[in-house]
Amino acid sequence: MQPNVLLDALLAEAGMSHAGLAAYVNQAGRTRGLALRYEHTAVTRWLKGQRPRGQVPDLICEVLGGRLRRPVGLDDVGLGVPGRPAEPGGASPLSGFVDRAAALWRSDGQARPHLLAAEALTGTPAVIPVWEWENPPEDADVSRDGPVRIGPEHIEILKAARAHYELMYRRAGGVATRDRIVRFLGTETAPMLRGSYSDDLGRQLHRATGSLVAVAGICAYDSDAHGLAQRYFHQALRLAKASGDRGLGAYVIALIVNQSLHLREYRQAVAFAEAALRAAGRHTTPALAADLHAMQAKAYAQLGDTAAALACIRNAEAAAERIRPGSEPDETGYVQPGLVNVQVAEALLSLGDLAAAHEQATAAVGTPAHDRGRVHRLAMLCEIQLRQGEADGAVAAAAEMAERARGMESLRLRERLRAVREQLMTSGCSGAEEAAELIDGALRVPL
Repeated sequence: MQPNVLLDALLAEAGMSHAGLAAYVNQAGRTRGLALRYEHTAVTRWLKGQRPRGQVPDLICEVLGGRLRRPVGLDDVGLGVPGRPAEPGGASPLSGFVDRAAALWRSDGQARPHLLAAEALTGTPAVIPVWEWENPPEDADVSRDGPVRIGPEHIEILKAARAHYELMYRRAGGVATRDRIVRFLGTETAPMLRGSYSDDLGRQLHRATGSLVAVAGICAYDSDAHGLAQRYFHQALRLAKASGDRGLGAYVIALIVNQSLHLREYRQAVAFAEAALRAAGRHTTPALAADLHAMQAKAYAQLGDTAAALACIRNAEAAAERIRPGSEPDETGYVQPGLVNVQVAEALLSLGDLAAAHEQATAAVGTPAHDRGRVHRLAMLCEIQLRQGEADGAVAAAAEMAERARGMESLRLRERLRAVREQLMTSGCSGAEEAAELIDGALRVPL
């Protein structure tokens, strides 16, 4: 189940408590001859994504519509399709999508526990947003009439915000950055989307917003809130479709592929990466193609398909050779020199080719990178060195990794640190305890 952020937002707008809604629904039910006995706990379940039975969804609309003094439909309260609340990533009119997106931003800004704890969708519900991005219909006109006139200066604000929060994420981690970017989305971005703009400017607005929302998804992923991250990625994909920028959509799918790998959804990762490469076509930049092929290689390696993994490695390396600095969009800036090497090293490690994996990991560590990327590269090198019995090198890599990670609030990095610590202590190599103590120091302060 996915949290019903639309119902949550309308409850807040109406100034109604959970117990209040339950009582009013019971009262409205009596006028229809229904003996309902709902309490606040039932409303909590609805907010978590459970769909009430029978006539209750209509009663909820009736109650909230009366309080807000306007018509409220089932789609407005997230109960339009039985068993599946309206998703921010779904194919829908943009006006309705914007309302749902803003509702999610608002609920996330208030740190709703049921939203943060939501699990990621799997199966068909996880595939639908990608399928809808890839296939018609396209948005013929994204213009809108609203209370505030939107101009090019608003697009620049969104671009500057994205650059700011991406840099903050790299330096401080997603845990520290997420609250700030979500607050910006709710207070600054939502009013822009509800403003007045032409089709051309609207496409630029939706592109800039989609790029920013993708960073919010990255921060949620880094905070271990996978269901929430997935919803942001699906939002970003819908915004990319509205912008008409296929390359942006392929970038968002690359983020979804990365999450799929983390969640061990390897076949899904392969399929999504293929969809991005196929649908974006010539709009897939060399950097993005390199990353997508490299992630496919990792997925195939986990599935035990050596031939497919090696073919994807060759494709990734060929695409990486075509990368030209200054010719890539801002979004693919994360594909820095050495990134493909560490991705390939991970795939080769899964295939059992330690020598080739060591060569790739060494090349990755030998290439300059920001601290966050360097932590991941050092962790990979350390694991390979431990498997090869290179104790001194592994301890040195672990020590630098722990130092680089200091000050970053990232559950993903902490996960890597703990994994390296366990590998060190299991190896029993000389210097393992000292390196483990350095890692403990980096982990000491709770997030």
